[in-house]
Amino acid sequence: QCSFCGKARSRTELVLAGQGRAAVCYDCIRSLGELVESEVPAPQQGPLVPRDIYSSLDDYVIGQERAKKTLSVAVYNHFKRIWSGASGSEVELQKANILLMGPTGSGKTLLAETLARTLDVPFAVCDATSLTESGYVGEDVENILLRLIQAADWDIARAEQGIIYIDEMDKIARKEGVNRSITRDVSGEGVQQELLKIIEGCVANVPPQGGRKHPQQEFLQVNTRNILFICGGAFEGLSEIVSKRITTHGSQLGFLGGTRNRTEEDGNILSHVTPEDLLAFGFIPEMVGRLPVVTSLDHLDKASLIRVLTEPRNAIVKQYQYLFSIDGVELEFTSGALEAAAERALNHYTGARCLRYIVEETLLDVMYELPSLKQVNRCIVDRDAIDGPGTPTLETESGETISLYPELLQQSA
Repeated sequence: QCSFCGKARSRTELVLAGQGRAAVCYDCIRSLGELVESEVPAPQQGPLVPRDIYSSLDDYVIGQERAKKTLSVAVYNHFKRIWSGASGSEVELQKANILLMGPTGSGKTLLAETLARTLDVPFAVCDATSLTESGYVGEDVENILLRLIQAADWDIARAEQGIIYIDEMDKIARKEGVNRSITRDVSGEGVQQELLKIIEGCVANVPPQGGRKHPQQEFLQVNTRNILFICGGAFEGLSEIVSKRITTHGSQLGFLGGTRNRTEEDGNILSHVTPEDLLAFGFIPEMVGRLPVVTSLDHLDKASLIRVLTEPRNAIVKQYQYLFSIDGVELEFTSGALEAAAERALNHYTGARCLRYIVEETLLDVMYELPSLKQVNRCIVDRDAIDGPGTPTLETESGETISLYPELLQQSA
């Protein structure tokens, strides 16, 4: 009888029969075939146009217009090359990997994550500081491909069209600049040399369990030709190299010679980076050539930090307002509180990363006591609460103000 439908069939009606008692009849095979044919995959849509990509980035990243426009065009051209089937054309299109430069907290990682969310492709983040040259203690460069395969749920074909963001790329530069080191630089120049073929495009052997590669183990074959690499870093010290070059080329005579150039370029000095500057910083020429799209991110000023607090979809104020709404409390930040939080973040020199710390520190005691205060339905945060002397104001439905217990505040402080 058939193992699927259980009906008794003659041996001539059983199309497939196993070594044991398992068998499949023709009716079941036909039903399965009709089911597979009915599940026709949806036709693949074309790539998003740069304006749509920019709009998606604008929902999460505040400011950085030049960087978002550069990323939108580069990603559009990259996936257009993949989806248009450029392999059959007489013109061979090469991918353009991206190098992001900017201070910490300016949105480099958030840009890459938003890109992956917008394009619905596998996305992996790795840290260049943990990579070493093959044969030395540390992670091999092939492990970054393993993370991408894991993000694609072990679908190799889907992973081969994903995005890899390599953070802290500036940490693998040669410490001596253009001069070679006396000893072998296994975590700097050695990592750059290992990354060359992977970033350019090759068939890499990836160990499925991670770790070191052994001759006897099996490998996963991954073609990196259609994988987009986005490299980011703060590049501390690069601005001095660029400023020195600009000042030298635009030097003036007199006591104030060169000061005008320095004043004009201090705002966004990294936007004038050239390949010669990257070579002087410590990158090898082959690596510079494989990162043709270079874009810089600006420092976030006070107005931008206020927008980061309130405007994006994952804005910090919106997150805490939702957390308070679960307890039935309306959370409100005054304009003075937002300005005070932005001013404190500017003093920490960590960009937008410090905003969550400031808001969390201000609302810690309130979130501790609020679940026990059932009559409270509104919480107001003003400038004094952010700066430190005051506390958030708690109000009831009747408008009565409730203060937190001073002894609890002293203990938490």
